[in-house]
Amino acid sequence: MPKVEIKKVVTKSDLKEFVKFPIRLYAKNPFFVPPLILDEINTLTKKNPAFEYCEAEYWLAQINGRTVGRIAGIINHRYIEIWNRRIARFGWVDFIDDNEVVERLFETVEVWAKSKNMEGLHGPLGFTDLDREGMLVEGFHEVGTFATIYNYPYYPKHLERLGYRKDVDWVEYHIKVPDSIPEKAVQIAKIACERRNLRVVEAKKSKELLPYAKGLFEVINEAYSDLYGFVPLTDKQVKVYTKQYFPLISPDFLKILVDGNNEVIGFVISMPSLSEPLQKSGGKLFPFGLFRILRTLKKSKKLDLYLGAVRKEYQGKGANALLITELTKSCIQRAITDAESNPELETNLPVQGFWRYFDSRQHKRRRCYLKNF
Repeated sequence: MPKVEIKKVVTKSDLKEFVKFPIRLYAKNPFFVPPLILDEINTLTKKNPAFEYCEAEYWLAQINGRTVGRIAGIINHRYIEIWNRRIARFGWVDFIDDNEVVERLFETVEVWAKSKNMEGLHGPLGFTDLDREGMLVEGFHEVGTFATIYNYPYYPKHLERLGYRKDVDWVEYHIKVPDSIPEKAVQIAKIACERRNLRVVEAKKSKELLPYAKGLFEVINEAYSDLYGFVPLTDKQVKVYTKQYFPLISPDFLKILVDGNNEVIGFVISMPSLSEPLQKSGGKLFPFGLFRILRTLKKSKKLDLYLGAVRKEYQGKGANALLITELTKSCIQRAITDAESNPELETNLPVQGFWRYFDSRQHKRRRCYLKNF
């Protein structure tokens, strides 16, 4: 059998090969949703502000010059400082179903991590919690989303064979949008408004929500502080994410909750599902990808829930219910029929408990694996 060779990503050409490999690997798979190629390249280069506190290397596995696998090694130094764990990350991992290919890829990233005095390796993870994370272990026959990783069923089997074990799981839900708001949800939301003087910001254009962007990310940094491996976002990251994503989000699907002082205390961000246009365009914006995305943002009947958070002092007091109730109203008005929750930690029982008021099913599960050296 031809020898597997590991090639370090050095040139722009190498990086393009690294980014495009999974698009070829999943070319005939109806459940895989490719990321935007340009977004991937920006994330993996110094344009990403996470490189202020991260370092990374990328490798390709090749046989006779043909790429058959890829993997990234990442060290998030702020994670190590905050969590006191000298654990490196692996991410952007894809490979054919071949023992030697997988062994060589993980051997390479493990040797690299040990050379940096790391004591273990976990993943798939990105540079930050806003990157895609978690290997799919259930739901292989469900269509993926723009914000999540898709992988073949043989992936977790290979990792477990190499000694990687579960560190944490995320679950995902498919939710049917009701014809009307569940009465229980309406009651909880009403109580939250009256007792705590809360309101959802009303806006017709996304630019009207920009003044709340900084507060929104402050809520993320507070509410997510105890979540698995979370590292607070820097001011530079906040500016980049605001500029990159806020103009694309419709006020119908970005619900921002404020208190009596007009301070942000919670939010939920969602967008019409981009799965279909990205599949048709293969992750490319041109010549037709951008047109398909813009058309989908106006006409899609499916919604992806990307992020949501509530300040700790308001959690469990109806704020979540108020946000989801307002989002559901917008879905009904826009004739949205289905929604995807995207990953939630399996221990996040309050949020998962709320889905029982809707016609929902837990249809996917993804895992972060860990191997101690």
